[in-house]
Amino acid sequence: MAKRKREITDAKIDRIIKEGRGQGTGADYLPWLRVQDVPSTGRSTRGVGWTTGRQHTFLSDLERDYFYALDYADEVTDIREQFPLLPLEETKLIADKHGIEHPKDPKSGVDIVMTTDFLITYKDKEYARTVKPAKDLENERILAKFEIERVYWETHHVDWGIVTERDLPSTLIRNVEWVHKEYSNADVETLGVFAIQSLERTLATLLLSGATIAKACLACDEQMGLEAGTSLAMFRHFIAQKIWAVNMHEKINPSNNANGFSVIKTNDLLAKGG
Repeated sequence: MAKRKREITDAKIDRIIKEGRGQGTGADYLPWLRVQDVPSTGRSTRGVGWTTGRQHTFLSDLERDYFYALDYADEVTDIREQFPLLPLEETKLIADKHGIEHPKDPKSGVDIVMTTDFLITYKDKEYARTVKPAKDLENERILAKFEIERVYWETHHVDWGIVTERDLPSTLIRNVEWVHKEYSNADVETLGVFAIQSLERTLATLLLSGATIAKACLACDEQMGLEAGTSLAMFRHFIAQKIWAVNMHEKINPSNNANGFSVIKTNDLLAKGG
């Protein structure tokens, strides 16, 4: 199989813009960079977001983890990753004014379009965030490129900042990761509204009685004649949908009780599926 050409040229930049990348909002947004556009490090991932309902592109584990924290936050209404700093002439002028070498493609020597890892809409206001390992903040070249980003966003009156692994709530993120893929659970439609409502009541009663998550889910499966694992998947679904609440800042371990468990939405909302 022929290797994908990742070399940047002026014509390729024009083509990417015409494709609509870096444009749109919500489900219609297209990231400027895709996984196949960058050299593989083995850490690139994709995931469908709760907030936007579209597939997101992450070029590092740190980006993915930050995304989990954003996707869980109630007042975040849009998440746009790999957001381009356009027009290109603007970042070139900033670089020239501040005596910074503008990032270039190593093969073609063409100035590349810079990107910010995340443009977030929070409480109807936009925030730009660059996500990097803390060790990168010791690299002078990286800091110089950050300065271009900072000035760009300052010019556009958008709050910009750097996020490192030290800023992330790791336990919350791992819990969100554990429930994330069950947000849209096929069992909701397959089993039907009444069965799901019955499962929710039965499982909630078992959890409130003090049973561990694993034992409560197993007992619920047996009582309702469900395939083993169904109730555990639905437990994750209810947490993801915020129909149920647990302490997300304590690791969720099925061998333990559901710490801080409570029902926060009524049964009729389950009819909407997820």
